[in-house]
Order: sequence, then C-alpha cells, then structure tokens
Amino acid sequence: MTSDFLVIGSGSAGLSFALKAARNGKVIVVTKGKLDECNTNYAQGGICSVTYPPDTFEKHIEDTLVCGAGKCDREAVELVIRSAPDAARDLIEWGTRFDKRDDGKFDLHREGGHSEHRILHHSDLTGAEIERALIEQVRQHPNITVLEHHFAIDLLTQHHLGEIVTRHTRGLACFGAYVLNTETDEIITIVSKFTIVAAGGCGNIYNTTTNPTVATGDGIAMCHRAKAITRNMQYIQFHPTALYHPGERPSFLITEAMRGYGAILRLQDGREFMHRYHPMGSLAPRDVVARSIDHELKIRGEVFVYLDVTHMPAEQTRQHFPNIYEKCLSIGIDITRDMIPVCPAAHYCCGGAVVDSNGESSIRRLYVLGESSCTGLHGANRLASNSLTEAVVYADRAARHTAERLSKVSLQEGIPDWNFEGTAEAEEMVLVSQNRKELQSIMSNYVGIVRSNRRLERAMKRLAVIWQEGEELYNRTKPCQELCELRNMTAVAYLTIKHAKECHESVGLHYTIDYPPKA
Repeated sequence: MTSDFLVIGSGSAGLSFALKAARNGKVIVVTKGKLDECNTNYAQGGICSVTYPPDTFEKHIEDTLVCGAGKCDREAVELVIRSAPDAARDLIEWGTRFDKRDDGKFDLHREGGHSEHRILHHSDLTGAEIERALIEQVRQHPNITVLEHHFAIDLLTQHHLGEIVTRHTRGLACFGAYVLNTETDEIITIVSKFTIVAAGGCGNIYNTTTNPTVATGDGIAMCHRAKAITRNMQYIQFHPTALYHPGERPSFLITEAMRGYGAILRLQDGREFMHRYHPMGSLAPRDVVARSIDHELKIRGEVFVYLDVTHMPAEQTRQHFPNIYEKCLSIGIDITRDMIPVCPAAHYCCGGAVVDSNGESSIRRLYVLGESSCTGLHGANRLASNSLTEAVVYADRAARHTAERLSKVSLQEGIPDWNFEGTAEAEEMVLVSQNRKELQSIMSNYVGIVRSNRRLERAMKRLAVIWQEGEELYNRTKPCQELCELRNMTAVAYLTIKHAKECHESVGLHYTIDYPPKA
C-alpha cells in the first residue's frame, strides 16, 4: 500500500494535518482504535488564543515561559502563541463550535498559570467538540483513507533495507511503517513519501492516568527505535484534579477551568491549603498544585483532597460544567452541594521526539506532532490548554513544509514485507498483562511526582527485567497489539527514567529530593 502521506494517530494534530495535506495528495490515516479514541477527545479545558484586550501575545508568552520554568524554547513559544488565532480560525472553519456570550463574543475561560481569560472552549467538552468537527471533515474528504483498528508497529528506515542505522547515520530517512490490522492479524507495509507520527501520549505507563487506554507511548517509542532524538521525557505532567473513584480507568478529569471559575482545593477537614504553597492559591501552575496535594496526602496518610465549588451559583456551575456535573451525579456527588474528591493522575508528557519549527524530526521525511513531539514550547511544565494550540499550529507548519517538498520526493522501493519466520501465535498472555502491571507499579512508585536517585536506580533495574522478558517474547511471537503496547510502554518508561537520571536539578515537573530547589 502506498500514499503521499501516512498519518499515524487520529487526534487534533493528526487529523488537522490530514485535512491540509489532502489538498496536495493522498493521505492514509491509521489509528489503533476508533477514529475518536484519542487524548484530544478527552480534553476538557480548551484551546489557548489571545482574542480580546486586555490580553496580549506578550502576556501569553510570559505566562508560558514562567510555567515552563526556564526550559522553554522561546522561538517555539512565540511561534505557537502568535499563530494561535489562525489555528483557532481553522478549527472554527472546520465546524468547531466554541461557546459564545449573549453579546456574540467568545466566552473565554481562565486556567491555572494564565494571567488572563484566553481559553476558547465548548462547555467542558472542548476536545470532544474539536474531534467531532475534524472527524466529520475527514470522513467527507475524497483524498483521505481512514484505517481504524490498525496498529503501527514500526517505522521504515534504511534499517529495513539491510543497512546498519544509528542516530548519526547520514541521510537517515523514514519511508512509511509496518501496520498491524488488529481485526485480521495481517501486517501490511505502507510506503509513503512523508510519515507523520501523531500518536498521542503515554499516560498508561502509570497506574492512574486521565489518558484513554490507547495512550501507551506508541509514537515516541517508534521514533526512538527508528533512532530519532528524544528529549525532556522526565517532564511528565500529573493533572492535580482527577476524580477520585477507585477502579475507574481512565481517571475522569476535573478540568482546570473549574479552579479558574472559582473552585477551591481543601483538605478532608475542609481547610484550604494551597495558599501555603503558592501566592495564586488554587490557581497555581499544575506542577505546584500536584506536588502540594501529593505532599499533603503523604503527611496525612490520605488518598484524596476535595475540590469545592459549592459556594458558586448552582445553575451557573451546571451550565459551565454539564459533563462534570452529570459524571459526578452518576456516582452520588452533586457538585453544587458536595465537594468533589480529587487526586493527581498522570496527564501529559512534555517531552518526546525532538522536532524543528516545521515539525520534522531528526529523521528526514518523519514529522512528529502533538504529544509525541518535543517542540520546546512546554519546557519543564505545560501551561494549561497550550497543547491543543501547539498540535494545530505544528500540523499547519508540517503541512506547508511537506507540500513544498512533495514533488521532489519519491516512494522508496525495495521495502520487504514483514518476516514471520520463526514466530508462533501468542500464548500465555498473562505474561504480557502481568509485566504491564509491574511496569505501571514501578513508574508510579519510583518515577512519580516526587523522585530520588535511589528510586530511579531501582526503577531502571526492575525495568531491565521487564524489557528482557518482553524482547524474548516479541522475537518468538507473531505481533499482537497487547505485546506491541508493552514493548512501547517499556521503551517510553526507559526514556523517562534515563532522562530523569540525567536531570540533576528539581525543575518544573521533575522534582527530586536529591536535588532540592534552590532558595
């Protein structure tokens, strides 16, 4: 199978790229679940854009830089923020319905770390609304072929032509991917002129996450195996306010916009506590809030705190957060009268495959977008709702860049089909499921919100055993989604630990007791 563009992933980054690239050539979109099963669909908050005074680009830039704890790439920050209004207009033209006030202006939310109201939203289901609009456009486009229930196993490079490949190989390029049809177990070879990895994040390497079950770090792991450069994997953002409801996966997200609306974090005895940790109180940046909650829970031996919005007008609360209201009501919590039990959960990866201003990785013809990429925008900590903006902006940049090069690039010939020789049908899947649970436990206990050198060393030793067992099983077994996901999760966990061990300071989302913050 061949195409001008192969897009791996079906979130806002992948689909917005597909719509723009389809103006110039044929596009194949592969997604391992249904088209709407992605992190975008679960995003409640919204998309950042400077829209009305008194907000300015300079204020948004400064908020992003401050939140990023000095680790942002300023050029990337300026690029995304100054391009944000155009990105928002693209989404509106594709049919996204952002909420408006009675006077016709957009109803802007404010979230933690933001100095102004600048979050365009659709109630508390913004991601789902964006995904709905994009999917409608993609389904109708004659140049886009969608392959649901197709799992990308590995990217194609010179390695598959028999060459020895390293990160220093000159002219290293991507020619497409091997893709597993999870309904038929057939592995197809898709050769493309350009490959776009937009496969989302990796929240499921932890026990508790707001990410859907498909977020197993597939894109980052594939890029790593193909010898792309990765960076900043130590910066895993834990959302401070996931609904505490034991046994539920993914954890239901209580949007940061609720704290912007006026909700207050309280201990189980009802006392407000965030003012002791940050002058912005409950509106402090996510890393501060998550660490503060984690500290309070550990010293008290408790497993959740409360988010209190009961002091706000009930009808207004129901109107602003209908999805949260209904979800909480379904488990016996009326948020207009009852405080909401919350705890931190793995939410967003600020690192990934390093890309330039056009979204191209260190491997030619391989573009990485969204949460699989490291653009430099987020630095050590993502400012709330900057991620959807980043995804759409870089998708546009990548679409423009590939369009300029399309006529100069040819499809690679000589790529062999998948070799099944020496492999058998998967047996004893308990080996895979058990190792997955162990990996999640290792990451949650040793590589969580607070870390130490000793914990990281132990995590790496434990992970090495899981990696060895996984590779042995992979080499003698026909690929299946569960085994490939474990392989990807192991690779991403390795990168997270490795980068954490190399970071000898507490900054942003990486906090270690061996290198406490400087006063």
